[in-house]
Amino acid sequence: MSLCGKHILVGISGGIAAYKIPELIRSLVKAGAEVRVTTTQNALQFVTELTLQTVSGSRVYSDVFAAINDHSTEHISLPEWCDAMLVAPATANVLGKMAAGIADDALTTTIASCVARKPLIIAPAMNDKMWENPATQQAVRTIGQWTNVRVLEPAEGMLACGTSGKGRMPDIEQLQEALEYALTPQTMSGKHVLITAGGTQEKMDPVRFISNYSTGKMGIALAHECARRGANVTLVCGAVSAPLYNPFGAIRRVDALSAQAMYEACVVEWPKADIAILCAAVADFTPTEAPEKIKKQPGQTELTLTLRTTPDIAKTLGESKHAGQQLIGFALETQNEKENALRKLERKSLDAIVLNSLRDAGAGFGTDTNRVTILKADGQSAELPLLSKAETAAAILDFFTGCSACASSPSGIYS
Repeated sequence: MSLCGKHILVGISGGIAAYKIPELIRSLVKAGAEVRVTTTQNALQFVTELTLQTVSGSRVYSDVFAAINDHSTEHISLPEWCDAMLVAPATANVLGKMAAGIADDALTTTIASCVARKPLIIAPAMNDKMWENPATQQAVRTIGQWTNVRVLEPAEGMLACGTSGKGRMPDIEQLQEALEYALTPQTMSGKHVLITAGGTQEKMDPVRFISNYSTGKMGIALAHECARRGANVTLVCGAVSAPLYNPFGAIRRVDALSAQAMYEACVVEWPKADIAILCAAVADFTPTEAPEKIKKQPGQTELTLTLRTTPDIAKTLGESKHAGQQLIGFALETQNEKENALRKLERKSLDAIVLNSLRDAGAGFGTDTNRVTILKADGQSAELPLLSKAETAAAILDFFTGCSACASSPSGIYS
């Protein structure tokens, strides 16, 4: 889901975490969004109006009765303008006002006008003792029941008072991801998707393993996109280095470092899934593990390892697939790419396979981009251009859901 062209309204209340919001606005603008800002007067004790105006490129709405407001009813016109609103940080005071329907300043009057009409993301941030206050918790429960409203869970860590606890505002990346969730059509609502990501690690001895160059970026991008579209995602992870953003808890992560562990996890999860996307780079062979560290002997110049085949996850899932389930595999090839991918598609009873080649610049392990060809068992195919892995994930899902007009689809791919 791209934020390009979206109208985002950012509301800031008077908490110390307000100092992070200019960086968030810069990130949103960089992503192509148009941003406007409304604040409480107390918020301006932590971040200046000039700073907010400079990074957003728009006048800040902080005073209901200011003569410089663009409209006499700014709290009405801003919600009409925006596609979504984010309140960050949301203090205990603002949460209490929201729950009680109190609208007595620029921020809360805007929220009151927005809440029933547009997606509204609330990011609480406060001292842990204020967060644990029963009144605050009751306010969060009340607000969380409203249609269009999603309340983010505060993070744990060091707080402004010097103590450690729950109450930190989620990171900027999490806030931006939450907006993408809120603005993505829920075309996969009710679906359970199983995704594998990353490389496996096959032990040689207690201190060494054999692996590959996979970072998990493609699999995690697919998990993000499925979750944004409303699916419940089980993400079985090998070794990954890509960050996982999960603001609303739609992604359940299962760590499985070896091919055997990933196989066992997938066999358990597959019967509950509607779709499985096998994106992980799973080892085909694993060493017979030595019980102790393998030591180099004096004069030794070679080491011979005994390897055995690993369980075939795709083949096992394909053989147990029932009506209504879809199984999508990935193939990374270095030669005879399409022929090898089609053989894998048939041999493992896949519904489709996503092919990429190490010979394509910008594709493969560790990159932020990918160039893939989608091959379906019914003969349909699509060759995608070089895209970011997030865009590739969206395009792959569009191809299977017939949602090429969806807002998250990179324009022109299927034209």
